Amino acid sequence: MDRASPAGGAAPHRWRLLGILLVLGLGWGSTQVLGKIAVSTGYQHFGLIFWQSVVCVLVLGILNALRRKSFALTRRAAVFALVIACIGTLIPNSTFYLAVAHLPSGVMSIVIASVPMLSLPIALALGMDRFSPVRLLGLCCGIAGVCLIALPQASLPSPDMARWLPIAMVGPLFYAMEGNYVAKWGTAGLDAVQAMWWASVFAMLLVLPLTLLSGQWIDPRPPWGAPHWALLASSAVHALVYAAYVWLADRAGAVFATQTSYVVTGSGVLWAVLLLGERFSAWVWAAMAVMLLGLFLVQPQQRAGDPAS
Repeated sequence: MDRASPAGGAAPHRWRLLGILLVLGLGWGSTQVLGKIAVSTGYQHFGLIFWQSVVCVLVLGILNALRRKSFALTRRAAVFALVIACIGTLIPNSTFYLAVAHLPSGVMSIVIASVPMLSLPIALALGMDRFSPVRLLGLCCGIAGVCLIALPQASLPSPDMARWLPIAMVGPLFYAMEGNYVAKWGTAGLDAVQAMWWASVFAMLLVLPLTLLSGQWIDPRPPWGAPHWALLASSAVHALVYAAYVWLADRAGAVFATQTSYVVTGSGVLWAVLLLGERFSAWVWAAMAVMLLGLFLVQPQQRAGDPAS
């Protein structure tokens, strides 16, 4: 049997998945900076999440209609959408907006690199991955990276910012949970766009009363300033990128999908430097290097037959 043919067929598929991963990471990296701009005038997390969900419902609804796909929902799919709305939108986005109001955008981009390292122990607990000493070292690098940001007095512009790092870490933890949930149990018969449309619908319905009761309503009427446009752009990018992330986790596995953190981290820091003029101490740059090393070590070896192999 000619063994070159399978390899030749696998290579284009791998490059296609890597290309999607790159675009996904670049888009997700930009949302860190856009989120920083959105909170710059004091808008709070529930109001921001509500309008983000509205934009996602509109963007993904139009996309789904153009594809002539069904909007029907089974009970199993409703449970899936509700879970994703909670662990993939409401909780991580709330903590993101809370933390990014106090931390530099570039630091938030470095923190997101912890997603694969947090994903690994969850995958091990679910029996979807195997332990190795090298990958344990990767986990230790992730912990060390966070410590390099949090512990030295000169790492952040203000030492008081360090208390917001635990809040910033909640989002990566829940993204890791979400990736493993999708990888193990699938999307309940929904494709990526349908899944994220329904998740956005549930998130919108759940957060609306929280927005009104907490007094965090954001008036959508013009004139619009930079925070409004940043929220609109971030939400539209989020809708498309998030659907792509769910598709990638379902197609190539949670650990491969969370490799987007490489690109999110690099592009997020670059956007922060270019668009916000942020500058970082040597401790933060060291933390970024250690986190990227951890990402490299924590990745499993590709196995024959894997979608991304």
